[in-house]
Amino acid sequence: MTEFMRHSDAFTWAMEHDPRLRSTVVTILRFDRSPDWDELVSRFDRVARTLPMFRRRVVDNLPPAPPSWEDDAEFDLGYHLRRVTAPPPSTFETVLEMARLAEMADFDRARPLWEVTLVEGLENGEAAVLVKLHHALTDGVGGVEIAMILFDLEQQAADRGPMPPDPVIVVRPPWSELRQLVRYDAGLVADLARAAVRTGPTTLLHGLRRPVDSARAAAELAASVYRTVRPINQTGSPLMRERGLGRRLGVHRVPLAELRAAARGSDGTLNDAFLAAITGGLRLYHEKHGVEIGELHVNMPVNIRADGDPVGGNRITLMRFDLPIDVADPADRIRGVHDRANGIRSEASLPYTQQIAGALNLAPRWYIASILRHVDFLASNVPGIPVPVYLGGAALTMQYPFGPTIGAAVNVTLMTYVDTCAIGINADTTAIPDFDLFHECLVAGFDEVLGL
Repeated sequence: MTEFMRHSDAFTWAMEHDPRLRSTVVTILRFDRSPDWDELVSRFDRVARTLPMFRRRVVDNLPPAPPSWEDDAEFDLGYHLRRVTAPPPSTFETVLEMARLAEMADFDRARPLWEVTLVEGLENGEAAVLVKLHHALTDGVGGVEIAMILFDLEQQAADRGPMPPDPVIVVRPPWSELRQLVRYDAGLVADLARAAVRTGPTTLLHGLRRPVDSARAAAELAASVYRTVRPINQTGSPLMRERGLGRRLGVHRVPLAELRAAARGSDGTLNDAFLAAITGGLRLYHEKHGVEIGELHVNMPVNIRADGDPVGGNRITLMRFDLPIDVADPADRIRGVHDRANGIRSEASLPYTQQIAGALNLAPRWYIASILRHVDFLASNVPGIPVPVYLGGAALTMQYPFGPTIGAAVNVTLMTYVDTCAIGINADTTAIPDFDLFHECLVAGFDEVLGL
């Protein structure tokens, strides 16, 4: 089967022309012991049979058609699953370095865009699983849905029933792909015509009855779309300006209940407290360098997943806005973040995410780069698994997410697990060469917020 990419997924794929804009997601799953290998293989086999994208590769098409997901006739589960013994010193830092290298490496584009590595032989008998996938496969919330196929609620593996059958792959002649492209282009024109017929009279009638309201709504939508796609000519930070190919990964953990309490005490949400902690850390980092700063540009994924959407998949849109960094009081930062982030979630352009992405996919690539490379940081908050889970008899003790920088100086991603906020930090080492200092400042930023 061949299926066209959603425009938002095609947008992440189009950015791959520049290695600095790659959309690779890496997650570290920590276990108290090594999961049973056969059970691990069986669970990922089930994922690949349940979710078609995990057995499909990307095929580029002629514009305006987006790339296609095409069944991989030579799909080899063994290629995507690896098993290694951790080299000395066999600590979590060893796993973090393996994740860093995975984050920087490109995919084999002739195959589906995911890899899983079981790392055994860690200190204290622990093990880890590195999951690497392209953002076009799924977003954070979709990843949690996939996790529920992988994990058990008890140490004893549950019977998941018969394994879904292998998909039937039909090898099509080359001209069928051309026919599909022609149908896509014709369908695009037909959709536009139908939309014009369906909404045109209503829009015209509303415009005649309430011309002021119609004009105001159109102006608000236009302004919202412009805020979404406008290029920015320089970073907000005079310190984190350059971008490169190197990455450093780091982690941090904070108690979920305490971060929520700090948010509630300042009339904010968990996400507001999270952003306030990051901006506090960035303020301290710039102060350490003697650099004054006002506001920074941030990209924040907004979940647009609806009831009825399939498991997995990508149902987010990136919204860009500015946050003040020079606010010393953490409670004031939370309130300030709340006001700005709330405005972003009510942007008029959100229902038009796919149309905007489709238009951007036709824009020159230098323009896309100009939108992304001057973003200062990216922050993502993902509700994770709320209860302890197991895989192949091993207990999951923590999971650390590392989202792609996509042109920003750093991506800070928070994912909850049971009662803990696990924070993954993915930094561009050209923008942030002194990562240890940056990590120290970010931890201090969280301490400021938790101090509330």
